[in-house]
Amino acid sequence: MSDTKPGPNLVDPELAPEVGRLGPNEGAIGLLAEHWPRVDDGLQIRGGGAVAVDTATLSAAAVRFDASREELSSIGRQVRALRAELGTHAEYTADARAAASVLAAKLDAAQVEADEIAAALRQAAWAYEMVEIEAAHRAAVLAGDTDRARRLDARMTALVDAHPDAWRMALGSQFERAVMWPSELVRQATQWGVAVGGEVSDPGSVVVGGAAGLLTLGGAAAVGLSGAGLLSRNARLSGTAGPVTVTPVVAGPPAGATSAGVAFAPSRSPASVAPQSLAAVTQRMPGAGDSRVRVERYTMPDGSRQYAVYLAGMQSFDVGGEEPWDNASNLELYAGQRSDSYTATQAALAQAGVQPGDAVHLFGFSQGAMIAGHLALEGGYDTQTLVSIGSPVDTEVGSDTLSVTLRHTDDPVAGLAGGGHAAPVGAPGSFVAERVFDPDVGTDEPRLPAHRLNAYAETAALVDDSTDPRVDALRDVFAELARAESVEVTEYAATRGAG
Repeated sequence: MSDTKPGPNLVDPELAPEVGRLGPNEGAIGLLAEHWPRVDDGLQIRGGGAVAVDTATLSAAAVRFDASREELSSIGRQVRALRAELGTHAEYTADARAAASVLAAKLDAAQVEADEIAAALRQAAWAYEMVEIEAAHRAAVLAGDTDRARRLDARMTALVDAHPDAWRMALGSQFERAVMWPSELVRQATQWGVAVGGEVSDPGSVVVGGAAGLLTLGGAAAVGLSGAGLLSRNARLSGTAGPVTVTPVVAGPPAGATSAGVAFAPSRSPASVAPQSLAAVTQRMPGAGDSRVRVERYTMPDGSRQYAVYLAGMQSFDVGGEEPWDNASNLELYAGQRSDSYTATQAALAQAGVQPGDAVHLFGFSQGAMIAGHLALEGGYDTQTLVSIGSPVDTEVGSDTLSVTLRHTDDPVAGLAGGGHAAPVGAPGSFVAERVFDPDVGTDEPRLPAHRLNAYAETAALVDDSTDPRVDALRDVFAELARAESVEVTEYAATRGAG
């Protein structure tokens, strides 16, 4: 299940720390930080879900191995029949009979191997089905759907009774995910603690490094177990918010455009306005100046309309005040409460003419990704695309919505999603792209470097350059928008209060 290499021997003399830098205990903590399992092999693109395995494909592969075994068995019977026929002329066919015997033995061995592979595939399919059922059961419990939870529990009980070995495999998979998903955060926290504590004393590096690592691991485990960062398909915001005042601001033209204004409508020049890459999406993300919500209205050749909506991340560390995109809204959205920033976004979309049932493509960064997730679940729009960048939550959109998630494994904000849903979400072609942004840790690091939008812009560019076929579905979205005959762009500012 994991290709993580064994950890180092912390008492190996060759791994001893430099003289005068750290003592033996401090060296062990430092080595633990440096050699904690990590995933920094560059960009990783997968189909989504912490356990992203297609159980139907595994079962189909097992059936194919069964068929191969039957074919091998048939060939073996023919070889044995040929060997028997050759035996009637023993004085002339000794070498041929020996070769036939060797071939028959190899065919028998291949049949046994095919049986073993088919059995392993089936066991893996059952194990991963159990993992998916566990995830669905948790979602049903969180949503209060007791009937569905009862049905899933009965299905799980039947599978465990029938396939106990697969159940043990499923438990191991879930344990590995629970321990390993925050591994880079834990490693960097420990390494940072060692560096900070070492500025005071050698014993201080042990205390601070160990405490930082344990606190990070404990916090990550609490987030993962609580499911606080997982939005089920039935998740809905509660409470009320506002009042807020939303006003249009002058929007800068998209890349390649030749004019600016609240409305930008070039005639038959869609390539200059439709984003052609994920990196271009990050460049259009609002947040600079007063802009918080950007709406692009695309008029398609058939007269229909589609909307691209870009939502800013947090703009203020304050809790309350004139700025709706602040920490108060962060806390409210993460807790499932309606925030002023969400209310402001709804008002901005209404002003832009976006109506329930309209086709929308949602792009959100950080707090904006939380807003976008709830718009996809409860906004009433035909959400065709949801792109979440550095999101504190993972949204279980339906099979009609393409879900694209960008996250850094060393981003504590993205870590609030608890590793994401165990099973893939979204339409075919949905994917998660993640990497370690900066594996090197220092005491002079800027505030949350892995959560900066420009850091995610670099990751977006890597996705754009990827040849992974799973990115093709997102490219198709950009190509579809590029067909638009005209585009109108409006950006909106928002403040708390009735104005």
